Amino acid sequence: MRTRVILLCTTLASPALADTPAVVTGTPVVQSLVAQVMGDLGTPDVLLDRGGDPHSFQLRPAQAQALEQADLVFWVGPELTPWLQRAIDGVEARGEVIGLLDAQGVFRQDFIHGHSHDHDHGHDDHGHDDLDHDHGHDDHGHDDHDHDHGHDDHGHDDHDHDHGHDDHGHDDHDHDHGHDDHGHDHAHDGVDPHAWLHPDNARVWIDVIADELSRHDPDNAETYAANAQSAKADIDEIEAQVRATLEPVGDAPFIVFHDAYGYLDTAFGVNVAGTIALGDAASPGAQRLAELRAMLDERGVVCIFPEVNHSSAYVDVVVENTGVRIGEELDPAGVLLEYGPGQYGALMTGLAESIAACVTEG
Repeated sequence: MRTRVILLCTTLASPALADTPAVVTGTPVVQSLVAQVMGDLGTPDVLLDRGGDPHSFQLRPAQAQALEQADLVFWVGPELTPWLQRAIDGVEARGEVIGLLDAQGVFRQDFIHGHSHDHDHGHDDHGHDDLDHDHGHDDHGHDDHDHDHGHDDHGHDDHDHDHGHDDHGHDDHDHDHGHDDHGHDHAHDGVDPHAWLHPDNARVWIDVIADELSRHDPDNAETYAANAQSAKADIDEIEAQVRATLEPVGDAPFIVFHDAYGYLDTAFGVNVAGTIALGDAASPGAQRLAELRAMLDERGVVCIFPEVNHSSAYVDVVVENTGVRIGEELDPAGVLLEYGPGQYGALMTGLAESIAACVTEG
């Protein structure tokens, strides 16, 4: 009899979990942040397969169905994942789509290697878009953010403004999106979508996620708020760890594969001297490789880093007979890491450790 009572109670308790919003996320970083806020209340789905390229991906039918049936969809925005914009447009999604890059309070900057960059890390030069608060790194109590999470600010499909997407393959552009013509030897332009590499943005996104989940699931609002506070405290610790790891790196110049590290550059004062490719789908030509080889001596480059989902052959060509060290393969989106709540921390600390290991080797 006692066993029956326990089973009955378990059965009656299950509908509370069923009422939790069905959440879909675009990429593993966003999934990690949402998972931290949801905690034990549920697990958000992630569309990008492990090892996939955030900039180019094809949904499977089951993933398209999950997107269609989701109550909430969190993604960075079309600047990072144009394939998801096409998928959202192509399904009759019942839920609400939240573009985190467009959320009020997010620090946004342009691609640093598409514009002049004198390596002054003061934020005044990086185009803050909606910040009312100070990004000084000595205090991270971001609970007093004065941003409004009204839904007109979340990058919904009815936005009419231009985000400089010329090199991200939107369907309504007039130019050809074949990779053979995709911005070869032309720098990125417009807003850099890799905003999670700045911890301030991760904290803002945590607040946005908690607010949206609470609005859709008010019965669990206190839990989301508590989880958000815990997640931001964890990000504080992650940031401190990354800063300590990168301190010995100083201003030593290094080269990365593509222009995805501008926010890391800004947040932590590292010296990303250049990139091999000048666009997400751009293959460096002979002229670009020659420029990079010249840059090695001119700027005193100490390390060059390959990147997941990109051929390391270009790296080998650039450093041949130069003595410049080749670092570990970087993973700025964390696509090779274990997905889940701990992915964001592993991503940030892993990048810092890889950079420091190469730069300080000598």
